Amino acid sequence: MEFLNVFLDILATPAILVGVFALIGLLLQKKEVSQVISGTLKTVLGFILITAGGNVIISSLDVFGKMFNRAFSISGVIPNNEAIVAVAQSTFGTQTALIMVFGMVMNLVLARFTPLKFVFLTGHHTLFMACLIAVILSTAGLKGALLVIVGSVILGILMVVSPAILFPYVRKITGSDDFAVGHFGSVGYLVAGAVGKWTGDPSKSTESIKVPKQLGFLRDTSVAVSLTMAILFIVVALFTGSGYIESQLSDGQNYLVYSLIQAVTFAAGVYVVLAGVRMLIGEIVPAFKGFAEKLVPDAKPALDCPTVFPFAPNAVIIGFLSSFVAGLVSMFVLPLFGLRVIVPGLVPHFFTGATAGVFGNATGGRRGAILGAFANGLIISFLPALLLPALGDLGFRETTFGDADFGVVGLILSFLADFFS
Repeated sequence: MEFLNVFLDILATPAILVGVFALIGLLLQKKEVSQVISGTLKTVLGFILITAGGNVIISSLDVFGKMFNRAFSISGVIPNNEAIVAVAQSTFGTQTALIMVFGMVMNLVLARFTPLKFVFLTGHHTLFMACLIAVILSTAGLKGALLVIVGSVILGILMVVSPAILFPYVRKITGSDDFAVGHFGSVGYLVAGAVGKWTGDPSKSTESIKVPKQLGFLRDTSVAVSLTMAILFIVVALFTGSGYIESQLSDGQNYLVYSLIQAVTFAAGVYVVLAGVRMLIGEIVPAFKGFAEKLVPDAKPALDCPTVFPFAPNAVIIGFLSSFVAGLVSMFVLPLFGLRVIVPGLVPHFFTGATAGVFGNATGGRRGAILGAFANGLIISFLPALLLPALGDLGFRETTFGDADFGVVGLILSFLADFFS
């Protein structure tokens, strides 16, 4: 039992999981001990940097969300994967863990014996999707071994199909085929890439925006992000008022100073994420070659969505803002369709909106980044609202799954369950 707990903890800890893959790859290549240790630790460190930067970003966005809701008196369902999974674990924890473990095994089997040569290494999204599948199948009436078997097969299929449909776009973004994107926002990214292709011109990239010499400092991603977020924070702070911020959030610090610090904190988180991405890719890609050659020939590692951020930093912030605007528009449109109000979750709009911006930019330049990310924002606003009834009792909580694939998969599974029942 103790060994099983350790094993499950490893699977539930993305940094260790990715490090284990790197370790196996380096050992299979018969690298020297020093190279094995260095490569494994740098892989883990890179992933931890991404996670740490993500946590900094999330904490800053959480403050922004509280200010925003207070300023504009908005109430509704706030999509947040971590929150809904935490709520679900008390009821579906065992099913989620088993589906996750055997789903990963299924991923390796499919990568080994089918043309879909992708190994999904984004551990936390594997956990989130396993949880969604467990909830939907349980609500549909499946139990015991049948639930785990069906759920594991579905998860394994998603873990190779999701990177596969995005891979042509990722190759275009990165200029290589070293890695794929493994993130369950793939429907939004796929749509963003298509919208960019239909509406834009890839030669007019966000990265070629000409900045006047006096504004040359904006070419620095960290500075540009800091200024953009500072404007957003201070505008919202003015609407929120000093009383709420200083009494509830800043512990007495001046509300404008506090807002400015939160904006720069957000930019610091982005900087850490980009540093972690560079370190992770620099180590995991060479290490993975050994793993692929021996166990899953020609396989590609499917990594978290921030791995594409360094290839179009301007598109990252443009995509986030455009996706967030779509979320704001959706708040007023959803009730017209008789749906619950989905309050724009800053975390999903940042990570998936930024990624959608990069995909849209690759196919349609600046216009593609804006319109592609806007389409993503609509998708991650409407799908969570449509998904709520399929979640059973969980659908009555004040949070839900945020990214596009959770909505698509949940709705399809719910429809199939109703059809066959």
